[in-house]
Amino acid sequence: METETATRWLTDAEQCAWRTHLEVNRLLTYQLEKDLQPFGLTMNDYEILVNLSESEDLRMRMSDLASATLQSKSRLSHQITRMENADLVRRENCESDRRGLYAVLTEHGMETMQKVAPHHVASVRRHFIDLLSPDSLAELDKALKPIADHLRAQRGRP
Repeated sequence: METETATRWLTDAEQCAWRTHLEVNRLLTYQLEKDLQPFGLTMNDYEILVNLSESEDLRMRMSDLASATLQSKSRLSHQITRMENADLVRRENCESDRRGLYAVLTEHGMETMQKVAPHHVASVRRHFIDLLSPDSLAELDKALKPIADHLRAQRGRP
């Protein structure tokens, strides 16, 4: 029989901080998505382009890309299909593992990334970075790191 522990309800201050975090996360994601729309991209598209553009040989195994973007392999496969249709990425077989596939950034995908990145960075600055003082930004980073470390450990990733 499991031992029952008392629920540690959130204090008013904790509830306020939690709800503010949720609201900021939703609103910021919405705004960044909206700012990518003129380029025909979603945040998921952009995240995949970033991962591929920063990887060796502009390619990643599909399983690694799914893990990096927190998507199921099935969801990523559908996403990559849409991006293939837009000539942003292509799939290639893995020579060392016949079951493995790579997602590879195409030339058009890299050109798109180079065109969109300055606009995305400006959006991040306008809606997040520039609204905080350097001290506040450093404190926010310091406050969030233990949470990120904990959640990565829960996934079994360093």
